[in-house]
Amino acid sequence: MYDIITFGSATRDTFLRLKKENYRILEEEFLANKALCFPLGAKIFIEDLKVASGGGGTNSACTFSNQGFKVAYWGKIGDDKRGEAVIEELKEFNVETKFIKKDKKHSTAYSVILSSPIGERTILIYRGACHFLDAQEIPTVSPVPKWFYLAPLSGKSANVFEPLVNFAKDNKIKVVANLGNSQINLKKVILEPILKKVDILILNLEEAFLLTKIPIKKEKEIIKKLMLLTEGIVVITKGEKGSMVCDGKHVFKAGVPSVLPFEKTGAGDAFGSGFLSGFLEKNNIEYAIQLATANATACIQKIGAKNGLLKKGEWGSWPKVKVEKKPL
Repeated sequence: MYDIITFGSATRDTFLRLKKENYRILEEEFLANKALCFPLGAKIFIEDLKVASGGGGTNSACTFSNQGFKVAYWGKIGDDKRGEAVIEELKEFNVETKFIKKDKKHSTAYSVILSSPIGERTILIYRGACHFLDAQEIPTVSPVPKWFYLAPLSGKSANVFEPLVNFAKDNKIKVVANLGNSQINLKKVILEPILKKVDILILNLEEAFLLTKIPIKKEKEIIKKLMLLTEGIVVITKGEKGSMVCDGKHVFKAGVPSVLPFEKTGAGDAFGSGFLSGFLEKNNIEYAIQLATANATACIQKIGAKNGLLKKGEWGSWPKVKVEKKPL
């Protein structure tokens, strides 16, 4: 029996580390964010290049395997060399790959991550096979696993969110849902009944705003609204400002270690999968937050979403974060 099956994207990622002198940050408001700019027509030299697998479904699976759980990944890749590389890397992490589907129509998803020396990045995304999952392709697993971990499901793949959760509930499988924008944008009549069946709901603060329509500064109101939408545990990540978790009775808050990031890709996946790993290990939210934070911090110390992930018993060289617990 598998402890966990993960669902979500599988990509091949190329990381291009930029030289400071070859780009600039446009400070003026641009699409509500700062902009990474290059001279038009110029040759841009880079400092380093690395290639690795990525995607929320595979990244989370590797954390679970590192933490000692028996885990499988279900998703879709193209029938190509990039897809083969994804499978090979998962096998190196002892993740079961037999549920992976090969798509002859769409090639494996691909991302180019432009990383700056200050840890910020811009990601160019090709939406490949993993964004075209179909409910009819949901595997039959016997015996069923204890948990489903649903990483963000983008594009057409968002349509498998409801049947996956329903399958889980029909088979007494517990569900973690790390929502992406495509799922948040599902019609309320579809999304809200799904959320009632989720055992652990994970969002970042911006996604929590999109789901609740409550300004991000009003964190307490956001949490109360989310607790009306789900009957499970709510986890909200806030980047450099840490995280907060609510179990319906208490709110837990924690910061992050004072460690500069080297490359931030995969931090959210590392936190979400680290949280479930810690929760399953000790059934303790404070411990789960500490392990999640340590795993995410370790992740951003190396290039590649999987290369820095902690193994069971590891905590990194920084102290465990302090967790504050207050009544809701």
